[in-house]
Amino acid sequence: MNISNEELLKIYKTMVTIRIFEQTAEQNFLQGEIPGFIHLYIGEEAIGAGIISQLREDDFITSTHRGHGHMIAKGADLKKMMAELYGKETGYCKGKGGSMHIMNFDLGVLGANGVVAGGLPIAVGAGMAIKLKRGDQVVVSFFGDGATGRGAFHEALNWASVYGLPIIFVNENNQYASTAKYERVVPVKSIAERAKAYNMPGISVDGNDLFEVYKVAKEAITRARGGGGPTLIEAKTYRLKGHFVGDPEKYREKSEVEDWWQREPIKRVEKYMMENGILDKEKKKEIYERIKRDVNSAVKFARESSFPKKEDALSDLFVDDFKYDY
Repeated sequence: MNISNEELLKIYKTMVTIRIFEQTAEQNFLQGEIPGFIHLYIGEEAIGAGIISQLREDDFITSTHRGHGHMIAKGADLKKMMAELYGKETGYCKGKGGSMHIMNFDLGVLGANGVVAGGLPIAVGAGMAIKLKRGDQVVVSFFGDGATGRGAFHEALNWASVYGLPIIFVNENNQYASTAKYERVVPVKSIAERAKAYNMPGISVDGNDLFEVYKVAKEAITRARGGGGPTLIEAKTYRLKGHFVGDPEKYREKSEVEDWWQREPIKRVEKYMMENGILDKEKKKEIYERIKRDVNSAVKFARESSFPKKEDALSDLFVDDFKYDY
């Protein structure tokens, strides 16, 4: 095991924070408090938390329409996160991005993206900028299994390999692209196999096993930061909730979902920590209660915040006084 007890506890808290944030967002959406659509990260917490925990503050990530977990793992303020979901002006994007387009450059989050595979070219752009500036940052690009059927995926991996860019491509294979089962639309057994076509390492890992995710990510990050080029990681996991909140889920059996609930990542980490004296029932209760208070405080902040003014609808569309800096 290559994670210290202190670091493991920190990652565990991040995973629990993501879970409670998402459960709260789901509940409040169903009560009609949150506009638009919400896509939950429940069941995939080990991937975002395990990988992003190893990044520096000046490293970058690109996310997906299921991006709340990535934002939280990168250090996002829960109040600003929740306010953005509520469409309030105190949110990260002043309420204009909402759930699917939340982002913050100061955190190195180059955007969640409602377009499938939309974050991949952005990651390549960031990687190219790092290369041109001779920096030592890395970029982690998260995307779902459905994105691997889009042209942007292949273009991004090709470009990253040709120029040896410091990018870790992380495929969160949660078995479904919207309602389409993975095996029906992907002709290879493992998405990691596709790395061969671009002459980069391709690794398939149990995405619900924090320790496996952490290990392969550490190797890929170290390689990228040292000038070794990109890596494709396929983290096999499962979307425990529907494609979006309110999804009737007629495309899968309840027994399948129940089976995957038994393999979900947080319980697996808790079991290890309990068996090794890192966590006990009292400490677990204390962690959950503190995080619930933090999330409830974020909800209160969001509810009490104002909506953006109508006259500000067209502001923030363009960058003022932009300069190239090479």
